[in-house]
Amino acid sequence: MSDETRNGGSDRPSAGADTASILLDAETRLHGGGDHRSELRLWLRLLTLTNLIESEIRSHLRAEFDVTLPRFDLMAQLEKAADGLTLGELSRRMMVSAGNVTGLVERLVQDGLVERRPAPGDRRSALVSLTPAGRAGFEAMAHAHGDWVGDLFCDLTPVDIDALMVLLARAKASARTSAQRQENTAATSPTLSKDPSNV
Repeated sequence: MSDETRNGGSDRPSAGADTASILLDAETRLHGGGDHRSELRLWLRLLTLTNLIESEIRSHLRAEFDVTLPRFDLMAQLEKAADGLTLGELSRRMMVSAGNVTGLVERLVQDGLVERRPAPGDRRSALVSLTPAGRAGFEAMAHAHGDWVGDLFCDLTPVDIDALMVLLARAKASARTSAQRQENTAATSPTLSKDPSNV
């Protein structure tokens, strides 16, 4: 989740350059007893990489387009939906609260990048879509975004990237399987007794 959706519109970097340099290899210094140290190092490395990339993207968006990452994320969702999306759909896709989405939409409407109109068949709901200016602006940002990501991974060969994609797909599948097991366990665990003291 991006900072603007958490903090009501601020766009502070998630990690400065100094912090990033300190954390870059913190996972290699993980110490102490116990199991799963390799898995913890992997998680820390993925987290550090994610924070580093997000910080770079956030800085570029602010410097070159004067836009925050959450606004870019919202516009990206709308770019995929030619007919527009409701606030509820945007909230689900971005995995943030409807209140946060409402604030983002309000600011983009004020900037002339997004428009709202009543949803067909349900006048209580509004469809949100990009304006022509918003679509043109997003296309420019998306093109630049691709270049920034390309620069961040410029030292990786196509073979490196393919190998990482395979390994990350396996890691993602493992995490999903574990999460599903936890859900199943919670769903089948015994409920509290009906003793009045538990009510």
